[in-house]
Amino acid sequence: MTTYRPLGRSGLHLFPIGLGSMQFGWSAGEDTAFEIMDAYHAAGGNFIDTADIYTIWTPGNPGGVSEEMIGRWMKARGNRSDVVVATKVRGPMGEGGNQGRATVHQREGLSRRWIIKACEDSLKRLQTDHIDLYQTHFIDPHTPIEETLSALSELVQRGYVRYIGCSNYSAWRLMESLWTSDSKGLESFVSIQPEYSLLSPTRANFERELQNVCVQYGVGIVPWSPLGGGVLTGKYRRGQALPDSIRADENARRRFSDQNFDIVEKLGEIAARYEGAVPAQVALAWMLAQPGMTAPIIGANSVTQLQELLGTVELTLSADELSEISQVSDWERARTDLEN
Repeated sequence: MTTYRPLGRSGLHLFPIGLGSMQFGWSAGEDTAFEIMDAYHAAGGNFIDTADIYTIWTPGNPGGVSEEMIGRWMKARGNRSDVVVATKVRGPMGEGGNQGRATVHQREGLSRRWIIKACEDSLKRLQTDHIDLYQTHFIDPHTPIEETLSALSELVQRGYVRYIGCSNYSAWRLMESLWTSDSKGLESFVSIQPEYSLLSPTRANFERELQNVCVQYGVGIVPWSPLGGGVLTGKYRRGQALPDSIRADENARRRFSDQNFDIVEKLGEIAARYEGAVPAQVALAWMLAQPGMTAPIIGANSVTQLQELLGTVELTLSADELSEISQVSDWERARTDLEN
């Protein structure tokens, strides 16, 4: 039986694998998105993460596509009470200055005015009266953190939002936010969504600083890109031609190295010890064993891909296997290789 995990010190409990939806309306059409969400819900999944800017803003597409699909799915299935809906605010939603497409000094991404408007717009697209977890997508260096947290607190008081979280914050930014909430009597972030994986370029900083802050102060961790852009699935092999993939060229530039291929090979070696296991499951199982983890957020373009990843919840690695992975992926080695 799957054990649902508390989101930090909050009373909210999540399925240990979150379903990301940036691909909805991009690499997965609405019919496929519905099939993926149906399969996730049938497996016991309750945590669907999106953002107002998904699918990525392009001329003629001001965002909100993913939220709209999720809203139509919940309405069609009548399962709103079963789903923890998480969305975000901060990204550009149009060409106007208030919507984030002017110069950085004109953006109002985390101002009171924009937060409240963006939340109301997300509620309409999601066809719901509340958002379970409302997250600031990025920092806004031009708006005082007290204004941002005050606006988010107002949304909670109105009943529009149940919990608040943040994404892509550094350790000191998170500490500033927590201190402001505590000292001013405002709602506090219960979660953070960092980029984190065995291959993440910011992994060292995360493990040295941000993770310790989260564990110490009870902030739940729901990482994005836990499979390193798909590299940790094992579909990329050392010395072999790139597969036909949207992210292949980006991965080759950012994530190909001798150490990273050593990591992928180690994941495959450990997966072979378990019947039916695959490298991606081992990577996610390693992450779930790390301090402070609640639910890594995965993306899927098909039900088959999703179900393979959901197999992670049945996989528990031994202490020796966790140590094997930690040794081959040691970020001190990565730094030394880079310097040499």
